[in-house]
Amino acid sequence: MPNQRWDIFCKVIDNYGDVGVTWRLARQLAAEHGRAVRLWVDDLESLERLCPGVDAQVDSQTAHGVEVRRWDHHAAAAARPANVVIEGFGCELPPGYCASMVADANAGRVPVWINLEYLSAEEWVAGCHGLPSPHPQLGLTRYFYFPGFSADTGGLLRERGLLEARDAYQGNPAAQAAFWQRIGVPPKARNEWRVSLFSYPKAPAHELLTGLSAHPHPVRLIVPKGPSSMMVAEWFGMPDAPGAHGSLGNVAASIVPFVEQPDYDRLLWGCDLNFVRGEDSFVRAQWAGRPLVWQIYPQNELAHEAKLGEFLRRYCHGLHEPRRQSVERFMAQWNGVAHRDEGTPGAHAVSAGDWSFAEVWRGFAANQSALRLHAEEWAWKLAENPDLAAQLVEFSGKVDENELK
Repeated sequence: MPNQRWDIFCKVIDNYGDVGVTWRLARQLAAEHGRAVRLWVDDLESLERLCPGVDAQVDSQTAHGVEVRRWDHHAAAAARPANVVIEGFGCELPPGYCASMVADANAGRVPVWINLEYLSAEEWVAGCHGLPSPHPQLGLTRYFYFPGFSADTGGLLRERGLLEARDAYQGNPAAQAAFWQRIGVPPKARNEWRVSLFSYPKAPAHELLTGLSAHPHPVRLIVPKGPSSMMVAEWFGMPDAPGAHGSLGNVAASIVPFVEQPDYDRLLWGCDLNFVRGEDSFVRAQWAGRPLVWQIYPQNELAHEAKLGEFLRRYCHGLHEPRRQSVERFMAQWNGVAHRDEGTPGAHAVSAGDWSFAEVWRGFAANQSALRLHAEEWAWKLAENPDLAAQLVEFSGKVDENELK
């Protein structure tokens, strides 16, 4: 096949969201589609946390069938461009690499250049997905590729058999118990509610802990080491270190190591409610088939508020009105979205209105059984669309055969 060699470029902005997406994509292209993939990352330390098999001190290495390279402008300029070049989230390719792409094109080896955009549920995404954009200086065409939640977008990252593996794990208490023991979490108590927390530093974690402490049943909060664990450790007055545990009222917390991606999937699968952030963990929480709370990455001019609102419009479609309101209000509260008058930025996004955190939390927590069924149905509905990696392979083949030009 003509598009066997792939280069993926990633600049880390959101710590783990950007590199999490590109690393999952690279692994899936290599494992399921037989592509020779080279991943260029400017922050190998972040990738090392997601994949302990990567050594952040080594500039060039192989892990899980993917060639991992430190994004160095000299090294990129010296490398021969791949058949398919993925520019992760508009990161701008190195000038020397672009010059090599032009030289290849002049020699008749035109690369397929794709800008992989950020995920959004906004309606305009479908109209822009796959559009070509001729570069004004290079004479090359770049295609804008949008992940999304509908059949007319690029879909979401989903490995083969993911939901079947999830169901098998969720139906296997012994496998779950072994996993919790391996990452240092006590066995699940009778009627215990397990909640994972992965958030940005501005999340209202203390208010959440106050609400959890009043829950009628035992609650175990699972917190990977990071900004969330700092806030949780402060609230409990315990060390911010993997293996630390604290309890107050009906809520207990366990700080766990920052695990690699397959184990993070298991963590999400084994919890009853998942707080996630950014893009990578957000998508994985949806595949988990459990209620989720998303903290969206903040953007200029409150653009993230509209994106949050559009996702909730899709996600909550078909929910009974009080349940829909409970999800929208709590998600807005978690993201600090205030009510805005018509004509102001973010006016059409959801908001918590005048409700307090405690009030919206109680409404959200009371609907968890129904929201769990909704989350399961949502995951299977999403899985009806082709996955992102498979669609990228098909799309690049069409471009290479001039079907889209």
